[in-house]
Amino acid sequence: MHQGKGACGQLAAQILVRTGTSVLVCWLCLSLCALRSMHTCPVTCRCNITSWEVDCSNKDLTSIPAFIPPNTQSLYLTNNKLSSLQIQSFSNLTALNVLDLSNNFLDNFPQTAFWSLTNLTELNLSNNSIRSLDKGLFQKTVSLKKLDLSTNGLSEVPLGLFDELVLLTTLSLRSNRLQGLNRAAFESLIGLQQLDMADNPWECDCNLRDFKHWLEWFTYRGGKIDGMECTLPKDLRGRDIRIVPIEMFNYCLQLEDENGSVVVQRPGPPCVKDTETPPETRSEMPVECNTRQRYRPVSVRRAIGTVIIAGVVCGVVCIMMVVAAAYGCIYASLMARYHRELKKRQPLMGDAEGEEQKQISSVA
Repeated sequence: MHQGKGACGQLAAQILVRTGTSVLVCWLCLSLCALRSMHTCPVTCRCNITSWEVDCSNKDLTSIPAFIPPNTQSLYLTNNKLSSLQIQSFSNLTALNVLDLSNNFLDNFPQTAFWSLTNLTELNLSNNSIRSLDKGLFQKTVSLKKLDLSTNGLSEVPLGLFDELVLLTTLSLRSNRLQGLNRAAFESLIGLQQLDMADNPWECDCNLRDFKHWLEWFTYRGGKIDGMECTLPKDLRGRDIRIVPIEMFNYCLQLEDENGSVVVQRPGPPCVKDTETPPETRSEMPVECNTRQRYRPVSVRRAIGTVIIAGVVCGVVCIMMVVAAAYGCIYASLMARYHRELKKRQPLMGDAEGEEQKQISSVA
């Protein structure tokens, strides 16, 4: 495409020098050449100018084709043999909305590979060989709404990877090698609605406790998750982390109390609380300073429900105990009164019977 523009420029210059044609004609010539270059389609791809879609799927490509129209909005590169991306692979595709790189052999990305795609809303990187991601990879893709990283070899999600993706609604991390996750890596995803985490070897230990808290907050605000089945420990194998009682993680607090809090001193300026940090020193601060930790309730619904049920049960039991005590007191007082009256009547009855016997004997 750049070669076409250069050829058009040389041709226009030659026409202007040799024939003395007006500048207007040369400008029209350059415009026609530029318009032609915009509609140029790579030989190995199929282009739809109406919808600005370029489909380069199933072509055994080992590199990104050249001369992709700059106004392309959807680019499909699925089922190829791509193993890496260059820094300038998508530099001229600033209008791109959808990019599909699934089913390739990608395992490495330059940090700035997607920085020019500021209008990108959907990115599919599923079924590749990705083992790690640079935390600044999605720094410029602020419009991203759907991100698919499933079926790769990811073993961790670095802190800061999703910090700029506040518009993200769908995220898939299923079928990777994730054993645990840091809650702080997901704090910035305030618009997330669907999270796919299944088919990972989750270790439901103390390292996953804080992320479980975040999951409960995520589901409480209406988010959906497909499932997170524990692989370890053995007594929790096959159980979903969401239904594992939080009491199972109480031993983590005991371990922390026994081991004590260990503060690791790292080089660099300390974290200053409640003060404004200058922008020039903000990048030098530790990750813990830049990561904003926010408290999230374990489960508001569960806590409120537990309090209500416990209060109702305790109230009913107290009422029953008061009624039983009152009944016992009334019954005891009645029985005592009855026995007193019975004792008073017994001597009178005995005297009456003696007088009757005397009367009978005197008559006889």
